[in-house]
Amino acid sequence: MKNRALKELKILLVEDEENIARLLKDAIGDNFYSFTIAKDGVEGIELFKKIKPDIVITDIMMPRMSGLDMAKELKRINPKTPIIILSAFSEKEKLFSAIDVGITKYFLKPFDTDELLEYISSITPKLANKLVKLFDGFVFNKTTNSLYKHERYIALTKNDIKFLSLLLDNQNRAVDDAAIKESLWGTDASDERVRTFIKRFREKTSKHLIKNIKGFGYQLSFSEN
Repeated sequence: MKNRALKELKILLVEDEENIARLLKDAIGDNFYSFTIAKDGVEGIELFKKIKPDIVITDIMMPRMSGLDMAKELKRINPKTPIIILSAFSEKEKLFSAIDVGITKYFLKPFDTDELLEYISSITPKLANKLVKLFDGFVFNKTTNSLYKHERYIALTKNDIKFLSLLLDNQNRAVDDAAIKESLWGTDASDERVRTFIKRFREKTSKHLIKNIKGFGYQLSFSEN
């Protein structure tokens, strides 16, 4: 199955059985931009925050934290992320729990990997477009964390990417200095460090890309088209 849209997706698989995780990655992993594996729910949450996957696939019964408990936390962090459950359990209680959590789809083991891939393909158009059009010809690819201006690549540091992602996650409101400090350096940072960082970011991109909302903070400028 060939689907170009899948190549833009980041998948997080949370599965404690190493053989199943490896087999699933070998079977469908090459269809996606990335296919990351976590061993349990705790690691799943850590990687979810780190890589910001487009889709999560998870087992239910795992050490340290179950797939359902992890799913509750993931839905709290980002309620829009589709979560697919893989489980050997067919009891109604498990199905009802998955529905209550907001699980997108439920596959019982053993399952057909082609059916799983077909389902992911079916929901791909519903996922948010990964290309964000910004002001003055800038485009940010949320999958690859890459910034372009009129198709010219703009090199970004890790903190540049964190800053852009923070503004994108809060695009309808201004982000204040405290949130920027926490996201980029932790709380131990001066106001001067924030101003210097933003000045350099504007020099690298455009002075019009980041708006200064007086008394509130900073906000991204988006394309009107």
